[in-house]
Amino acid sequence: MRIIATTDAGFDSQLARITGRMELQERSQPPAVQRKTIEVFGKPLTPSEVVRTIVADVRERGDDAVFDYARRLDGQTIDAANVRVPQDEIDAACQRVEPALLAALQKAAENVRRYQQHILTPEPPPLSVAGRTLISRYLPVEVAGIYVPGGLAPYPSSLIMGAVPALAAGVKRVYVCSLPLKDGSMHPAVLAAASVCGVNEIYRVGGVHAIAAMAFGTASIPRADKIAGPGNYFIALAKKEIYGYADIDLFAGPSEILVLADDSADPSYVAADLLSQAEHGSMASAVLVTTSAALAAKVQQKLHEHLAALPNRDVAGRAMDEYGAAIVARDTEECIRLANRIAPEHLEILLEEPEKYIESITNAGAVFVGPFTPEPVGDYIAGSSHILPTGGTARFFSGLSANSFLRRTSIVKYDKAALEADVDAIAAIARAEGFHAHALSAEVRKK
Repeated sequence: MRIIATTDAGFDSQLARITGRMELQERSQPPAVQRKTIEVFGKPLTPSEVVRTIVADVRERGDDAVFDYARRLDGQTIDAANVRVPQDEIDAACQRVEPALLAALQKAAENVRRYQQHILTPEPPPLSVAGRTLISRYLPVEVAGIYVPGGLAPYPSSLIMGAVPALAAGVKRVYVCSLPLKDGSMHPAVLAAASVCGVNEIYRVGGVHAIAAMAFGTASIPRADKIAGPGNYFIALAKKEIYGYADIDLFAGPSEILVLADDSADPSYVAADLLSQAEHGSMASAVLVTTSAALAAKVQQKLHEHLAALPNRDVAGRAMDEYGAAIVARDTEECIRLANRIAPEHLEILLEEPEKYIESITNAGAVFVGPFTPEPVGDYIAGSSHILPTGGTARFFSGLSANSFLRRTSIVKYDKAALEADVDAIAAIARAEGFHAHALSAEVRKK
């Protein structure tokens, strides 16, 4: 982790390098990905070209394309007979997982359900003025497809964070797509999480082809009205490609955390919290913004100590080397301005009297307040979803919630007197726009 100051020459360019990881633009691929691209497609392709090719193929060939890419990209042998996980496999998974894990998943699902039901957008009362009545009606989408990353490691928490808000919103059909393990089976923790949520429709397929299948529907995988869930760079590009054929939640890319801290913060806490996101992958971003150069130095030392004890120290260490930083600001006000400028996925406030700064934070996916609210409480158990905007998109995206699965319909009713009061205004605007039949539609009712 480098230590930089806002007064350093070239500070802006250093900040851009640390935080600008997730723009949805072309980027060079690792050699292994380049080789795989040539092997599968017969020529080198950019990430966007890969995504467009797969999406177009799945749209045209449906199941055949999905199963073909599962074999060529993921090494999986699936077909219409085994792509959906049977109920007996789900039931067996609940018996296989450790009782403590099952209890934790049940607690997480209940906490998320309680919070999501609490924040559901209430329908306002009808607005009635002089014979005009307007009603806002909120309805859930009918089908939601939840994408859960898989393959190398299980992410049962992501299943809960995606499926429970949809169910709390009243979505009638919620299903999951997730990449299976190498042997084609689904990780029992993922299936157990689905079970405690009440989801029994699970498809063992992941990647861009899964996103395309959810967007267009195939013979085996239903078309979803809304697709939600985190993923890698290719999943983000796939969501961008299919947006409009289905709705999406947001672009959730490499994980990130920003910790606001001063001399009152425990350096060990800060270092551990930074590592909690750095271990997500080598492109994760972990940033400390502080008024104290002394704290930054202490956190740097604690990072080395914590890393030495981590089994996955290589992944977390690479992320801290590439996208980790301690930024020393002039004062607390500059710290707040930087935090809002970066607009991180997760933001922790470890300042003295942290509650008084909450309203100053305007751009963040989720905010964690005080020394006893480490970011992992949001990842797993608090009740808010951990599917959050990244890469600065918290400036205009919100985290996933039950409200994300609602559509709003406006219902309008005029009586005769109300229409006669507005008909001349309607006709004037319509004719100004060249829409004479619009004017006629209103005027024909005028007596």
